[in-house]
Amino acid sequence: MGKELATIAFAPEDRVTYRRKVRRCLDVLARLLDDDAFATTDGMTGLEIELNLVDDAGRPAMRNAEVLSYLADPTFQTELGQFNLELNAPPRLIGGDGFGAYEREIIESLRRAADRAGKADSGVVLIGMLPTLSPDDLVLANLSANHRYRLLNDEMVGARGEQFHLDIRGVERLQTASDSIAPEAACTSVQFHLQVSPDRFARYWNAAQAIAGVQVAIGANSPYFHGRRLWAETRIALFEQATDVRPDELKAQGVRPRVWFGERWITSVFDLFEENVRYFPPLLPIMTDEDPDRVLAAGGVPHLGELRLHNGTVYRWNRPVYDVMEGRPHLRVENRVMPSGPTVVDLLANAAFYFGLVRQLAEEERPVWSQLTFAVAEDNFHRGARDGIAAVMNWPSLGEVPVTELISAVLLPKAHRGLDRLGVDPAHRDRLLGIIEGRCRVGRNGAAWQTEAVCAAELRRGLSRQAALHDMLMRYWALQQSNEPVHTWPTD
Repeated sequence: MGKELATIAFAPEDRVTYRRKVRRCLDVLARLLDDDAFATTDGMTGLEIELNLVDDAGRPAMRNAEVLSYLADPTFQTELGQFNLELNAPPRLIGGDGFGAYEREIIESLRRAADRAGKADSGVVLIGMLPTLSPDDLVLANLSANHRYRLLNDEMVGARGEQFHLDIRGVERLQTASDSIAPEAACTSVQFHLQVSPDRFARYWNAAQAIAGVQVAIGANSPYFHGRRLWAETRIALFEQATDVRPDELKAQGVRPRVWFGERWITSVFDLFEENVRYFPPLLPIMTDEDPDRVLAAGGVPHLGELRLHNGTVYRWNRPVYDVMEGRPHLRVENRVMPSGPTVVDLLANAAFYFGLVRQLAEEERPVWSQLTFAVAEDNFHRGARDGIAAVMNWPSLGEVPVTELISAVLLPKAHRGLDRLGVDPAHRDRLLGIIEGRCRVGRNGAAWQTEAVCAAELRRGLSRQAALHDMLMRYWALQQSNEPVHTWPTD
């Protein structure tokens, strides 16, 4: 999905031809897996960080094209909304000083982005959802000036055949509708990538699924949308509903949603790609000139462009990625559950917790997913998104347990061992996992800080909800510059 697309009108036969090509790509992938053709540099990581552009008043600034022109840096790209950017940190191993290098690079990249954004009368905020967004901001006209977004919108709107309805029931309730996918632009996240060999992929993907609820609970940072206090991580519910191309009749028939947790533990990465082909019709049937069979027969490495593009339109919370680097294919687990922010060090603490915990769980002799039903893992995911740091999880041998207790007593020690397996410098390990422990100890993550700050502004200072949200965001933005973890921030 990263390339520009010209305006295209698809004919019915295009989808038939594309579907056949995707299935050919799937067959070639199966042969690559059988031939042990994949790179085996396990542990290579990557981070994609989505950003919000705001003006001096904390309102979304629709200026990403202008900011990108000032940046002239390929590590920054557009995202769906004109107030969004994405930073792709260069991949690296996290052993030794890896986390330290990430922190220095990301802080410098964000400093440079903020400097260039200033030339466009805007600033940069890391947050799961901008609380100052209004319905007028999330409209088709504010999609980024990139053909792929308009094309994707047109195909999803056509598949839906009616408005996208939102009904999010949290502390308060929001009911609204949109005639485009623009509300999805409100969701700004961080994606963690972990390269895994094919024979270990299923264990790592299953482990990532098992801990998704815990991740989002401890890292929630999106409690407000359109002036309402909804879920601790409202981004999850919004993304699921704002891109749901199924009308009610298809939902009733059990058709799978394109934003999908999944429905079973897997035994191979092939299971996921095969499910994509079996369950999801093509959204963007754009063909490449590559003949994957011919490339493979000639001893080359096929890029499988159709399979990869199709995979990019199925929005799993843990997505399989096939890629080719330096002439070798490799596989990655792309973890998509976490919001952006609150600070760089908070973001890296979330990353350290994820990378360490998934490594340890994937290597254990009796895996957690053998003791946890998939339905319970999915329920934990939505509990974590809804209730955040106050969530109660269902966990093997413990039953119902507060997520902070589960993390402190069971999962943090495992994350420590996993980071040790990855060779992470103990100083970085202890600092970053200490932030996770600190959130558990004081009961505060980004979502909790935001709600505490807004409630204080409303109750103690008599501000209206909109004024309180604006006041909170301006304080959040200022505190973000300190790079001090959110659980240490003052709330009044």
